[in-house]
Amino acid sequence: MDTIASFFSFITTPVSWVIVQFHTVYGAIFGPDTGWAWGLSIVSLVVLIRICLIPLFVKQIKATRAMQTLQPEMKKIQERYKNDKQRQSEEMMKLYKESGTNPLSSCLPILAQSPFFFALYHVLNGIASGKTIGVINDSLLESARKAHIFGAPLAAKFKDSADTLHALGATVTDVRVVTAVMIILMSASQFYTQRQLMTKNVDTSVKTPFMQQQKMLMYVFPIMFAVFGINFPVGVLVYWLTTNVWTMGQQMYVIRNNPTPGSKAQAAYLERLTGHVTHHGKVRSRSARMIVKAIVAKGRDRNEAERKFINSLTKAGFTAQADGNVVKSDSQTVAQTEDGTPTAAAGAPRRQQPKRQSKSQRQSGPKQPHEAEPADEPASATPSLTKSEEPQDTKPAPPQQTQKPGSGTRSKAQSGQRKGGQRPKSSSKK
Repeated sequence: MDTIASFFSFITTPVSWVIVQFHTVYGAIFGPDTGWAWGLSIVSLVVLIRICLIPLFVKQIKATRAMQTLQPEMKKIQERYKNDKQRQSEEMMKLYKESGTNPLSSCLPILAQSPFFFALYHVLNGIASGKTIGVINDSLLESARKAHIFGAPLAAKFKDSADTLHALGATVTDVRVVTAVMIILMSASQFYTQRQLMTKNVDTSVKTPFMQQQKMLMYVFPIMFAVFGINFPVGVLVYWLTTNVWTMGQQMYVIRNNPTPGSKAQAAYLERLTGHVTHHGKVRSRSARMIVKAIVAKGRDRNEAERKFINSLTKAGFTAQADGNVVKSDSQTVAQTEDGTPTAAAGAPRRQQPKRQSKSQRQSGPKQPHEAEPADEPASATPSLTKSEEPQDTKPAPPQQTQKPGSGTRSKAQSGQRKGGQRPKSSSKK
């Protein structure tokens, strides 16, 4: 570990300078030799580093979303070239190049803060050894060695001997209790962060090896923190616990406001957005408009939560537009159904269905031109004339020609008549 930390010694001076500047501020409030002054200096260092890493965190989110989108294609490549690993790797790289995705982008925040982590470890290790490092001079070194967090010195470790801890002004019990609590909190925060990602922000409609990998990391990372944590000084545990808590809060914000499509978080977000739109009549935030715009552009490819969102807006009298805005529907506005096809909005006239005929009307067959519609007037009323105003012939219409047994028409099939000619009714014999 000392060799790795020495490799990042080029950043030791900037890290120590930042800690000293924060210590000057907190030392004026809590006292220069207190654990609060030095502990809050480390916490402030973490917050400053994570704020600077926000652009990389945004790239990490985009890369993770892109990798989730490519999972079905990656699975097809793995199944197609499962016996040819070289061809499989070539096709994977080709897929990454065509989609503009870099798998390493999801690791950028961790890789970017690694130099700061090892530089801080190098600074605290120098304090424990009684050596000046960076901009920390002899007076600051003596002040840091006196600082205790709940009875544990900043440079103390879980595995330090009683003599080493006695030289730092602490006992074995105090140091091990404090470090054990920090390691448990550090591992628990890491586990909760990964579990939150797996249970709420993963597309459950696609089962891919990526999900199995994330599930495995959910259990591996906490174990790694617990194993390596016993070798970290208390100051480094403060640093790592703070960055885990920051990551957990940052991820909670992203899951709530920009969830992964097809996840449970998206369904909850769209439900909240529906209530907001129906109450205020519009979409206020820019991020919400971008999400609505993406949903409208999908058309028939929408998932279940997105179709429910569009249908809920339609029922409430709203229409989602292509630019992401939501407007009030009227009789001329065309809405979209759950499968993306246009349909008349609320208030538009519906097409009249033809009136269903009774069984006797279907059996009597189609009406002849000379037959008049039954009128609502009484029987003594004068019958209406035709267009030519000539009276119709009162002779009965000739019977319809009987068709052959093999050529029954649709009207006869609907009326329930037997195929072929009907036999004449014979008079009953007495």
